[in-house]
Amino acid sequence: MQPIKTLNDMIIFLRERGDRKRVAVVSASDASTRYAVEKGKEMGFIEPIYIDGDDKEACARQAVALCRNGEADILMKGLINTDVLLRAILDKEKGIIRPGHVLTHVAMAEIPKYEKLLFFTDAAVIPVPTPAQRRQQIHYMNYVCHAMGIEEPRISLIHCAEKVSAKAFPYTTDYLEIIAEAQTGCFGHCIIDGPLDLKTSLDAVSLHEKGIHSIIDGQADALIFPDIVAGNVFYKTLTLFAYAKTAGVLQGTLCPCVVSSRADSPDSKYYSLALAAL
Repeated sequence: MQPIKTLNDMIIFLRERGDRKRVAVVSASDASTRYAVEKGKEMGFIEPIYIDGDDKEACARQAVALCRNGEADILMKGLINTDVLLRAILDKEKGIIRPGHVLTHVAMAEIPKYEKLLFFTDAAVIPVPTPAQRRQQIHYMNYVCHAMGIEEPRISLIHCAEKVSAKAFPYTTDYLEIIAEAQTGCFGHCIIDGPLDLKTSLDAVSLHEKGIHSIIDGQADALIFPDIVAGNVFYKTLTLFAYAKTAGVLQGTLCPCVVSSRADSPDSKYYSLALAAL
């Protein structure tokens, strides 16, 4: 499988594969969710199961039950409060969190004039990842990149500089431990380096001008942000100022979950659904 480099390439791949995923859609009463779902159905990669009603909590539980019982392959949020749906997802007895796993958000962006899709985490769920949570984020990221045809993802551990500072930024010392672990193969087939800033992660010229050596060589496929603030600001900056097209899914669950913001565009919801269908 060749790497998928654009969102349209992802749609083409799904259409050619011809596998319709069953999507439990909770409260699809808004136009943008309906647009995304009906377009996905038209393109042949999903089959929706609409769950609507006045009792939003009951709808959320019903949709989660379908996923838990193997009757749906994807969970998608419509016009329902995120906290209501998350309560059903996280329910210890009837939810869909994988045992021993953490819930996190993986996003990707198609940026004008940038040569490939860019993946990053976490812009939506974990405020400040613990070392254990950060390792799970890397595993999820590697999985998503492989699903997109990237055989050996280059994963950058993001900081505001390239120096380790145990006192001011303790997560940078964890970065060094992660890199050492990656060299033993514990994260699977990928290349990990850091701390690196955004420019030295994505621009080889900036990297070389600063005299920094990195095995990523300014060609990162994926970014691991130190906290939700950095990830969220990056996500919104891409969409607001760079006019990027984005997609995102929740990972750590028994099935992919599309929990888009009400502010996300209809196309973003559509591409998120496509990413989940991979």
